[in-house]
Amino acid sequence: MSFKEYKSTVEYGDTVLIYIGYNNILPLIVKKGQTHQTKFGALPHDTLIGKQYGSKIQCPKGWIIILHPTPEFWTMCLPHRTQILYSTDISMIVFQLDLKPGSTVAEAGTGSGSLSHAIIRTILPKGHLYTFEFHKERYMKASEEFIQHQIGDYVTVTHRDVCGEGFQLKNLVDAVFLDLPRPWECIQSAKEAIKKEGGRLCSFSPCIEQVQKTCEELTKLGFTDITTMECLVRNINVQNATLQNITLEEQTAPSFTGDANAETDEFKSKKLKTENADVKTSKKSTDNYCFPAAMPALTMPGHTGFLTFASIYMH
Repeated sequence: MSFKEYKSTVEYGDTVLIYIGYNNILPLIVKKGQTHQTKFGALPHDTLIGKQYGSKIQCPKGWIIILHPTPEFWTMCLPHRTQILYSTDISMIVFQLDLKPGSTVAEAGTGSGSLSHAIIRTILPKGHLYTFEFHKERYMKASEEFIQHQIGDYVTVTHRDVCGEGFQLKNLVDAVFLDLPRPWECIQSAKEAIKKEGGRLCSFSPCIEQVQKTCEELTKLGFTDITTMECLVRNINVQNATLQNITLEEQTAPSFTGDANAETDEFKSKKLKTENADVKTSKKSTDNYCFPAAMPALTMPGHTGFLTFASIYMH
């Protein structure tokens, strides 16, 4: 299955995403003669062949939907070998690094490949990603996934600790991304990897102390436009709210002549009729004027980390 282009139907060897429910999406490699067990019962792989992506598939106790993989879907269901970046941070990284088709990017470390897939999709078809991972098992697994997803030609995976050995790239990349415990130790190497005309750098750190040391090193090495931001998601519940009809017309008070008690009764009678009319009007207006109201959800996502961006110009 290719992440670089779309196709309409399922074939053997495809990585299909099985939508079982909200926040329950599973990756499945379609293999001949095999069966996958879901909470809705058995799902024979052979029954998926020739089905269009987006189709609803009936299982013995319910149904699932087969989805075409995208970097966003992959982020939601990939095997977690490390903590990963999610679409909120990824979108900001891609935007702030000014990535586009043809860009060349250096990334350390690869981790679970969440950001890597999004970068590759952005820089296609002529760009290239150089990604570095110090953990051998994660390096091997990421290499296999890139080949399996048919994007291996657009990425070079290297088993190396860039903090100790550096990127070993010379004026080659447009942007550098660092997701490391000590990013300040490889900023000099990152600067050497950036093209002579300049480029952008991003460092992701969960602690503000790491951000402080990184910013000090960036300033020392001549980086400019240093900015640190935190991307937080706030869930919004959309509900229907009824608005009461407000009458702005002036109410004319009844005149009082003759017996005071009689006039008071008359005034009370008219007031009661007016209130009843307002109630009817209000009920009618709430039927006709019903607006969606956005209200903050009770739960809010927690902190993930800080993104530090900087530019370097070496003319």
